[in-house]
Amino acid sequence: MGFLTTQTEKLYTFENIEQQTKLTGPKDQLLALIEEGLEVNLLVRGNQVAIQGDSDKASTALAVLDALTQLIKKQISVGPADVASAVTMANRGTLEYFADLYSESIIRDNKGRAVRVKNYGQRQYVQSIRKSDLTFGIGPAGTGKTFLAVAMAISALKKGDVERIVITRPAVEAGESLGFLPGDLKEKVDPYMRPIYDAMNTLVGADHVSRLIDRGVLEIAPLAYMRGRTLDDSFIIVDEAQNTTNAQMKMILTRLGFGSKMVVNGDPSQIDLPHGVRSGLVAAQRILRDVDRINFINFDSADVVRHPMVGQIVMAYDQAETRLAELKKAQKEANK
Repeated sequence: MGFLTTQTEKLYTFENIEQQTKLTGPKDQLLALIEEGLEVNLLVRGNQVAIQGDSDKASTALAVLDALTQLIKKQISVGPADVASAVTMANRGTLEYFADLYSESIIRDNKGRAVRVKNYGQRQYVQSIRKSDLTFGIGPAGTGKTFLAVAMAISALKKGDVERIVITRPAVEAGESLGFLPGDLKEKVDPYMRPIYDAMNTLVGADHVSRLIDRGVLEIAPLAYMRGRTLDDSFIIVDEAQNTTNAQMKMILTRLGFGSKMVVNGDPSQIDLPHGVRSGLVAAQRILRDVDRINFINFDSADVVRHPMVGQIVMAYDQAETRLAELKKAQKEANK
């Protein structure tokens, strides 16, 4: 027996043409994101938007439009990522916290734009980094783990909270070791560190990144180069941590020195280690879950802040993997 849904139409009125232009976006692009995320129809009629659909969803869409309007009134630019975040938070029942995300910025990027968290999950992540010595950010690509960690590191450096930034990740190659690759260390390492450089370049500019490296204030290196060191007064970011072995994870965690913070990011669904080698990130979740001053922040597909389709792709793969695991379990039981 199915449940009957009540179809309705609600109206949202723009206060002026500027507000309307900023809220609808080019070719009503921003409204289309609300339609897709909330399963409603939005029709622009003069200075109003007609919201058509299930009564509860129409009410939610109305609340999303109002939340976005409040940002515009504060002279905050609204883009696709902001709309996607508002929709996600509305679906999760956390839209009341949406305005809080924009109450402060972490830093300003190379073009002077404020860098802010985009959803409730990111807010928890940033708050954890501020309060804890060690934060694990665990979840799929596109949730902003690396970018926000780099932004927090730059902010800490500018405030004088740390003296340097150390960013590392395991270099998992297809049957090659770094020693056999052509070029000097930088040329060997750069392909594996490209996402880090992209984030740094966006936030402070390529020229400034080069100066920081030359001064020894910024170090971007493979995980193997961290062995035997103690990193005091540093902001340490371990990226792609799902590809660390258990021994590598223990090694990098014990590099943490006085006056330092560490952020460890990874996606357990994208482990590239050889078959039979257990991920150090997966083991750390079990081993360290009850240790004080260590926080685990878990993201899921709803926290993805890229194109909405990315979140749907992640969710589809998660569902497929769950079905496959259930099938294997059933086959195993049948073979007993």
